[in-house]
Amino acid sequence: METTVPTKLLTTLSQAADIVRSHDFIQVFSHYDADGVSSAAIIANALLRAGKEFRVTLFTTLNDFNMGIISRTKADCMIISDLGASYIDQLDELDSEIVVLDHHTVISEAKKVCYANPHLYGIDGMTSGCGATMSLLFAITLDEDNWDLVQLAFAGIAGDRQHINGLSGLNTYLLDQGVERGFIEEVPGSLIPAGDLMTELFLVTDPYIRGISGNAEGVSKILEDAGIKHGKSFMDLTEEEKRKLSSLIAVKLTEQGVQLSSMNEVARDRYFLKGMNMDAEVLSSILNGCGRSGVGGMGIAAGMGDKRAMELGAELTRESARLVVENMVALDEKGLNQRKYFQWFDSTDSGFTGMLCGIAMQSIGDSDKPTIGLNQSNDPVNISSRGMWGQLEKGIDLSVAMREACAAVGGSGGGHRIASGGSVPADKVEEFLDILDGIFERQLTSM
Repeated sequence: METTVPTKLLTTLSQAADIVRSHDFIQVFSHYDADGVSSAAIIANALLRAGKEFRVTLFTTLNDFNMGIISRTKADCMIISDLGASYIDQLDELDSEIVVLDHHTVISEAKKVCYANPHLYGIDGMTSGCGATMSLLFAITLDEDNWDLVQLAFAGIAGDRQHINGLSGLNTYLLDQGVERGFIEEVPGSLIPAGDLMTELFLVTDPYIRGISGNAEGVSKILEDAGIKHGKSFMDLTEEEKRKLSSLIAVKLTEQGVQLSSMNEVARDRYFLKGMNMDAEVLSSILNGCGRSGVGGMGIAAGMGDKRAMELGAELTRESARLVVENMVALDEKGLNQRKYFQWFDSTDSGFTGMLCGIAMQSIGDSDKPTIGLNQSNDPVNISSRGMWGQLEKGIDLSVAMREACAAVGGSGGGHRIASGGSVPADKVEEFLDILDGIFERQLTSM
């Protein structure tokens, strides 16, 4: 069955395109993760091709402080991508013409803002359309020739893990069109990481393999056990070598307590970007690494075709992956702190809170409890939360839980049911944790 774009969404996107066409300069605000940077890169490409002047600003989150920056921005036209759902009412009050291309949980509908969000059309923004999806749909509405930017959209889809259990909704439409137009190739997945095996098995955190990730001796041993010579990459392996190595990895993960559902997620289909000659997940990691390292502009430049920016971004990503795996090994040795209804850790020394939170949830945590990461290096304290599909089925909703628990102590939070974030005053962390435990209890017992 061919997936189509809802008529109401097409109407909103047409309005957005008309707004942008009527202005010479556009201020773009976006998120700093893979989805946000790919969204910004899609919009930047589209605006450049349309002969518009523009400026891009990336935020780590949209809170009251950053909302203040938006409200003081002297621009007649703004596009806000992968952000905005929590602040539609405040954005409605501004004089500028504003387009919001977001996919987070809808808090309120817009009165004045031109607001495109999958949730408004009965599509789940957590699984079936991310910020980059919405930005791509906007870009092709502006000009059909922008379909090549679907490759960047897949970096956003991968960054928000919307491909994990197979594509759905608007993302399926993007795949159908991307394949048909020759930009995307669907490739069967594997537990074995792509690229040079000595390097990639050492750096792998999706999944984190205890005794292999961050352990050069462990990598050597598993390759020897599989009868694979050093220096080989995934593409060089025979079917027999792939089968042996896959089996050994599966045994390791099973011993570690990783759920079969998580292993199936790792062995997901991959999406090869033919025009960029790379896997969507590799591009996603590069854009994510740039954004989270404070050089989001380099990520946007890479997404706009700057080869040097792409090389520097790849270097940065390798270094970032090395730091992530080191910190993940340290977290694994230390273990997670257990509360009654969730588990948590402090990443103040390392950063990488969101990434470690996701890895810990999938690879070392109790699969029945959400995982919370705290970074207390600044005031307010930044918080990440990650869940699993089984928890959602039992009633857990991290978007609601984070929003309510953060607000109860004078902070702010929100996001998706399965992955959410927030910030709270430094002196309210313990109170926040107590309130969060109570909210999870209520969610689990109300089912």
